Amino acid sequence: MTLYGGATETEPMNLDEATAYLASLSRFGMVLGLERIEALCERFDHPERRLRALHVGGTKGKGSVTTMLSYVLHAVGKRVGTFVKPHLYDVRERVQVDLEPISGDDFAALLTEIRPVAEAVATQGFGTPTEFEVKTLLMFLHFARTPVDLAVIEVGLGGTYDSTNVLDPLLSVITNVSLDHVERLGHTITAIAEQKAGIIKPGRPVVTAARHPEALAVIEATAAAQGSPLWRLGREFSAERHGASEGGQRFSVQTPVATHRDLQIPLAGAFQVENAATAVAALDCLATLGEPVGEDALRRGLAAVRIPGRLEVLRRRPTLLIDGAHNAASAGALAQALAELYGEQRLILVLGVSEDHSAADVVAALAPRAAVVIATAADNPRALDPEQVAAAARQHTAEVRVVTPVAAAVREALALAGPDDVICVTGSFFVIAEVERTPA
Repeated sequence: MTLYGGATETEPMNLDEATAYLASLSRFGMVLGLERIEALCERFDHPERRLRALHVGGTKGKGSVTTMLSYVLHAVGKRVGTFVKPHLYDVRERVQVDLEPISGDDFAALLTEIRPVAEAVATQGFGTPTEFEVKTLLMFLHFARTPVDLAVIEVGLGGTYDSTNVLDPLLSVITNVSLDHVERLGHTITAIAEQKAGIIKPGRPVVTAARHPEALAVIEATAAAQGSPLWRLGREFSAERHGASEGGQRFSVQTPVATHRDLQIPLAGAFQVENAATAVAALDCLATLGEPVGEDALRRGLAAVRIPGRLEVLRRRPTLLIDGAHNAASAGALAQALAELYGEQRLILVLGVSEDHSAADVVAALAPRAAVVIATAADNPRALDPEQVAAAARQHTAEVRVVTPVAAAVREALALAGPDDVICVTGSFFVIAEVERTPA
């Protein structure tokens, strides 16, 4: 049977086969651009055009903001689609409806449908679709067919050329801009900000927490050129933090629409207050577009938020926590949170980094306070050699060990730790996913 544009129907894949097919695809395309995802969407009658979406980009915090928005909209009673990365245990976590991952049956059925079309597109001058492009199309189809009332969609990488950027969203969010993925996005804040600002669409409002003057200047200029209303943290909206503990934080947010006093999130780290304030501002901005969120739903949604792998405590005495910090900015935010939460308690750092991130930057932010650094590596082809991580750590910390696999590194940290010590496992989501699979 012939399908869309010359594609030929294939035998149905089961979940394992569908997952293996997805993993077989390249992470990056030979040619940068939106042509492949546009060709794919066209062959499925443009499911992305049937979505009412919030598009969330930025260097760090975009996954947290995406999750917070989804929890609140779910509390309102909306059927919410969430596209978020990375996953910890199962790739299906990236595509959620009403906070639940796509079922194995739906995942396999959609990839069975997509595969012959993707293979046909590859022969028609567009090149082979990438893994993320196929995930994006799967998400568009799942959300359009469910259907969802609203979709909250996180950018994969950058913005301008990200496959999610075929959307025409209700509004866009740019959390912040810092140096990351410089080989693909550019080596300066301005260059990276230009990529991030590429998700700003004509006339669509923009909410940003960007503070770096060069980044903010790019976002402001792009919003002005597109005729897009702009809400900026510290100007159009603001946040005040009232109290914090390992179990959560209280804060207030003021926007052009309302003042929200004494909100609560069950998340640690000052950076999560900034993320929550950005989400609240986006929700108030959404209200100006005819999608109001009541105060009760706002409070219930924020109070219910769970974000695995962000300052997540797995056990006590000693404290064992995991965090997905993987670049200079997120590692700096983690270091600040550890200092605030645990003060002078002895810190043992278990650190593994992916090869597409700077180990030196992550180590420089976290290692100076650590009594011991245990360099390790995830069971993943993208993992950086732990000897390189250790070499970077020796510039900052006297006691550095190399232990693999991750399970063994965690066991060694537990053996070294006293009951009042803190063990922090970080540097890569691949690493922390292996910790959660490891009995403590």
